[in-house]
Amino acid sequence: MKVLANDGVSQSGIDALEQAGFEVLTTTVAQEQLENFINENSIDVLLVRSATKVRKDIIDGCPDLKIIGRGGVGMDNIDVEYAREQGKHVINTPAASSHSVAELVFGHLYGLARFLHKSNRDMPLEGDTNFKGLKKAYAKGTELKGKTLGVLGFGRIGQATAKIALGVGMKVVAFDPFMEQAHLELEFFDGQKVNFEIKTMSKEDVLKQADFLTLHVPAQKEYVIDEKEFGMMKEGVILANAARGGVINEMALVKAIENGKVARAALDVYEKEPKPEIQLLMNPALSLTPHTGAATNEAQDRIGTELASQIITILK
Repeated sequence: MKVLANDGVSQSGIDALEQAGFEVLTTTVAQEQLENFINENSIDVLLVRSATKVRKDIIDGCPDLKIIGRGGVGMDNIDVEYAREQGKHVINTPAASSHSVAELVFGHLYGLARFLHKSNRDMPLEGDTNFKGLKKAYAKGTELKGKTLGVLGFGRIGQATAKIALGVGMKVVAFDPFMEQAHLELEFFDGQKVNFEIKTMSKEDVLKQADFLTLHVPAQKEYVIDEKEFGMMKEGVILANAARGGVINEMALVKAIENGKVARAALDVYEKEPKPEIQLLMNPALSLTPHTGAATNEAQDRIGTELASQIITILK
């Protein structure tokens, strides 16, 4: 049986599949050529990340395709229900990248709190001529310890992010329409564990309380954060979106930065990905990464082995 990992897969995943007797192809096939390639090469399993789209045309045009796998959490680039109606297995790896995304969020939050995103740009340009000026400009940082982190969406990634927040001494408030409370267990290097019970609250209450805000929600028809929501937030809030492009109204975000409601913000995902708005790219109050939330070696290994395990279970 043949597996096409069109957006790539870790070597650990390839090794596990090959040991089970699968042939793994890692050719990146253009979207418009994908249907023909799958049929001409008798592909049984198609693995994608976020780049490749698996819509009705691919599903209808590739009747022998047995499994569609998404390396990651969100499956908005796959017509999941339709594929399942046509007898295809659709799988993903909901837990594999949670900690990687959470760490990226905190990388951004720490950076924004201490202006690292700006000083890293300015020091190479002005460090030798304007050292004292830069020191003064970036001398009003803030600590995360003791502050309140608001988490919108309290699934696996939201909870992983909350665990880091608790570990650094933050208060966590969370909103999730499908959950009333969550049990969080923090594990430490020496085997010690600390348990927390987090009760969710209304979205409005989270927005009003949060000093820092992070989104971990799926793609939606409407904005989760728009002008109305920005109006509910504290003055000078710092926020991060490493969830999905389109859950924040980006132009409303720019406006909220301009009027001081939002002090600074981090974006890993964008409405117009892979060509974000120039207003975002040039905004000095933004810390930006190119959709790398799950892009750690450890997460990719977990994703690859988890996909391989599911494929082997289904087809063997």
